[in-house]
Amino acid sequence: MKRTMHSAMLLLVPVLVACQAPLEHAGSPKPEHAVTAAVPDRPLALLIDSLALDARTIRFHVDKSERRFRVHVQDRLLKTYPSVLGEKPVGDKYHQGDRKTPEGTFGFRSKRVHAQWHKFIWVDYPNAESWRRFKERMARGLIPPAKDIGGEIGIHGVPEGKDHWIEAGADWTWGCIALKNADVDEIYPFIIVGQTMMEVVP
Repeated sequence: MKRTMHSAMLLLVPVLVACQAPLEHAGSPKPEHAVTAAVPDRPLALLIDSLALDARTIRFHVDKSERRFRVHVQDRLLKTYPSVLGEKPVGDKYHQGDRKTPEGTFGFRSKRVHAQWHKFIWVDYPNAESWRRFKERMARGLIPPAKDIGGEIGIHGVPEGKDHWIEAGADWTWGCIALKNADVDEIYPFIIVGQTMMEVVP
C-alpha cells in the first residue's frame, strides 16, 4: 500500500485509509474536533499497578462525537486518549467503502505489529449484531444489493513521527480508530483476544 498526501494539506493530515486503500482526498482539519492529551498523564500500566486493579477487566469506550478513546478497568475510568475516525464519522457503518466507523459492542480477533501503522488491533467486525443490522437495512432498501458488509476494521497508530495526524482532529481513516503510537503502545499489552471488549457510541 503506497502512501499519498494531499498537496494542499498544510498539517499533512493523512489521505490514506488506515486499513486498506488511499482516499481520494482529505478535508481540512476540523477545529471543533481538536483533541487533547491523555488524562491522567501517567502510563496505563503504572496506573493499573498502583491501584492494584485487575488488568484482565480492561474495556474500552469510544465516543465518536467527542473523538475520545476511554480506558476502563474494573469499571473505573483510568485514561482518555485522543482519537480520529472514519472520514465520514457520523452514523453507523452500513457497507464496505462508506468510510464510517461501526457502532456497537465488539471484541478483538487479533493484534500485531504493523510496518506502516505501528500496531494493528483487529476489531471483531462484522459480528453477529453487525450482520443483523446489515441484512435488515438491505431488506429495507437502505443498502444496494451489490454492496458487501466490509471488514478489517481496527485500532492502530500512525507512521513514525505523524502524531499530528491525531492532534489535528480531522477524521481520515476508512473506518478504523486511529491513536497516537504511544497510546496504542499503552493499551496493546492489555488486550486479550476473544475477551477484551470495546463499545463504540455515536
